Amino acid sequence: MLQSIEQRIEGVINNLLPATALEGKFGLPKTLSEQLAYHHTPGISIAVINDFKIEWARGFGVCEAKTTHEVTPNTLFQAASISKPVFALAVMHLAQQGRLNLDEDVNTYLTSWRVPAIADWQPRITLRQLLSHTAGFTVHGFPGYSNSDLLPTTLQVLNGEPPANTDKVEVNIIPGLHHRYSGGGITVAQQVLVDLLKQPFSEIMRELVLDPLDMTNSTYQQPLPNDWSEKAATAHPFSGIPLEGMYHIYPEMAAAGLWTTASDLAKVGVELLRVLHGFSPIVWSRETVEEMLRPQQIEQTQGVNESFVGLGNGLFVGLGFFAGGGIGDGFYFFHSGKNGSSVLFMESNNK
Repeated sequence: MLQSIEQRIEGVINNLLPATALEGKFGLPKTLSEQLAYHHTPGISIAVINDFKIEWARGFGVCEAKTTHEVTPNTLFQAASISKPVFALAVMHLAQQGRLNLDEDVNTYLTSWRVPAIADWQPRITLRQLLSHTAGFTVHGFPGYSNSDLLPTTLQVLNGEPPANTDKVEVNIIPGLHHRYSGGGITVAQQVLVDLLKQPFSEIMRELVLDPLDMTNSTYQQPLPNDWSEKAATAHPFSGIPLEGMYHIYPEMAAAGLWTTASDLAKVGVELLRVLHGFSPIVWSRETVEEMLRPQQIEQTQGVNESFVGLGNGLFVGLGFFAGGGIGDGFYFFHSGKNGSSVLFMESNNK
């Protein structure tokens, strides 16, 4: 007999398998309540995909500790670094339309900022390298800004100029040789789209990704508009203590600025899975999706041989996403996200 949705939900929240330090090994089953208490997390939102659709979505707990403001499927969370693969879809939308080339020097598109030269050397950087974190850029991630802070412009972030709270974004290793995660590099890609399209970044993302996927409860606007704030979860970065000001602001929108819900984020996974299995695409063709989810090649020092960007344990870097597993049903793609406001995880199995 088929289980009811309620039974399936109970089966998930009462049988969580904690990860361990050993690959493929899990701890004893825990309940969701036990895990929330262990991690000092007051609330969580979950959406589950089954048979190419969102089977269920539900909130558990509260949006802020010691309140009765319950988490619902419409509660907004900061996606943190999961902003990056969603942003990658915007780049791939434009590439599919022929409006940009993933392998062109980004200085071809940049007008308000340029990739900094190092002495007499001018690095040649491509969007493919930026989306696969092989461009050699500095600045791993961003700490965000409080509501009382003066916010920098994107150009100030890239140049490391006050009031930016991070260093200058620059290349300090040879592009295309190594994988090094860089939120700074993703911010360069953000500026490429802004300079190319001459629109505010949040509007670009709305037009290219959020509206086509019907992600009506998602935005890249920073700061979060006042009429959205009442739906937002409060950050609890230290032992379940609410962050003063509720959450941080991230002007580095492509790298960390997406506000979304579990259901909206699941729509991304649903669409990619459907396209991979031959359903008609909303925007991104099967060829485009497969390009995002295949290992990206890196050049060797002689510029002749190539190898894949591998991370060990069968994992590799795609364009915006990480992926692993075997061919067919064993394949999966994912991206995690963590900042002062939230911890999220997006994973989809190709089955």
